[in-house]
Amino acid sequence: MFGVLKRNGIDRLSKALGSEKVNTSIVERKLYSYDATPIPVEREVPSAVVFPESKEDVQKLVEVCYEENIPIFARGAGSGLTGGAVPTSSKGVVVSFERMNRFEVNVDNTTATVQPGVVTYEFQQHVEKLGLFYPPDPSSFKYSTIGGNIAENAGGPRCLKYGVTREYVLGIEAVIKEGKTIRTGNPVIKDVAGYDITKLFVGSEGTLGLVSEATLKLIPKPPKRATALALFERLEDVGSAVTRIMTGGIFPSALEFMDRDAIRAVEDFKPVGLPRDVEALLLIEVDGSEGAVREQIKQIEDVLSSMGVKVKTAQSEEEAQKLWTARKNLGPALGNLKSGKINEDIVFPRIYLAEALPRLREIAKRYDLMMVIFGHIGDGNLHVNFLYDKANKEEEERAERAVDEVFELALSYHGSITGEHGVGLTKRKFLKWQFGETGYELLKGIKLLFDPKNLFNPGKVIEL
Repeated sequence: MFGVLKRNGIDRLSKALGSEKVNTSIVERKLYSYDATPIPVEREVPSAVVFPESKEDVQKLVEVCYEENIPIFARGAGSGLTGGAVPTSSKGVVVSFERMNRFEVNVDNTTATVQPGVVTYEFQQHVEKLGLFYPPDPSSFKYSTIGGNIAENAGGPRCLKYGVTREYVLGIEAVIKEGKTIRTGNPVIKDVAGYDITKLFVGSEGTLGLVSEATLKLIPKPPKRATALALFERLEDVGSAVTRIMTGGIFPSALEFMDRDAIRAVEDFKPVGLPRDVEALLLIEVDGSEGAVREQIKQIEDVLSSMGVKVKTAQSEEEAQKLWTARKNLGPALGNLKSGKINEDIVFPRIYLAEALPRLREIAKRYDLMMVIFGHIGDGNLHVNFLYDKANKEEEERAERAVDEVFELALSYHGSITGEHGVGLTKRKFLKWQFGETGYELLKGIKLLFDPKNLFNPGKVIEL
């Protein structure tokens, strides 16, 4: 698509940024050509890996790349699951933001100015020591970066109550076509001037430009938390229970779901004492003042007990963490079941969960596949995993066909093809299904307005 990168392009980058920031080692280039996507995707070894250290470096980098027609593939920690960070052209360069890892917190204004390479967990730990809270908590939060979270509009369990990354980005500084810099938003809660370009960049997966800095909103840290475990004998009761909880005056900070096979997988991997003989479980977390937490847990126990559901409340922080560790161990646990996995993060409106869950099981049965479902069921975001043997090409093809039906099912209920993983490479064809022809053309127009040469993460999200 882009031909072969002339050596003078790399030389210009080295001269503009300094040779220590431009690595052309074949080992480095191969290492940075992967992300965490569990299925094979189109991928090339880039011509170089660039490590900017300042916003000025980012500006120079884009300016040179735009003049030399060099594709630019932004990368955080490489923890994405849809191929969003992998290079698709050998002429391109991967831009790793790992050296841009500084941030500054304004406690009085409850905001922070953050560079894209800041690790999410480290940032959260710091602000919590100051009595503040940054809620988005993707499962990769211990190593994923704020820049990557912004690119993917990352979610996580706590987003049920607090919202996804988009809700916490007040403004950005970004470098777009020709090395031009734009600043959007301000460190204020209310700002309705013009089109919301800030929110447009959040979730754009590096296709519009490179975010060099972000202004984040922080909130007060909740003083107390409590976790309850609910056990279900029938899968169809789970959706009804979620509806009863969410319409009963209770607002959990997290409401997580694991089906029978997910429970067994995690108990085989690192047992924490979850029962193997139930059809599903819910992990429910509430937070707030001590009195509010106590009252909400009691309400949850009453609601679920009235449905004949067994409920157990963690009696200590250690016990609660044990339960949440089981949930976070699910990813690696599934790797022990089969050599291949397709993990899709579809979304259903909550009112349809009771009928959608059995229909997902029907798809797996129809294609004779092992399927494990878990996820953030409080906001309807389910992780549907089809497991297969990589050596069995026919089984892999069945899994790919089953995925098409999963997306069709989600859209038939007015849901979404993705709740937090993004589109990247693996979901491009399905984006058209969700947006329709007219909507898809508008997306193309937005992409070309910011990036007329299609150099920012080409091939991702939108097909031009």
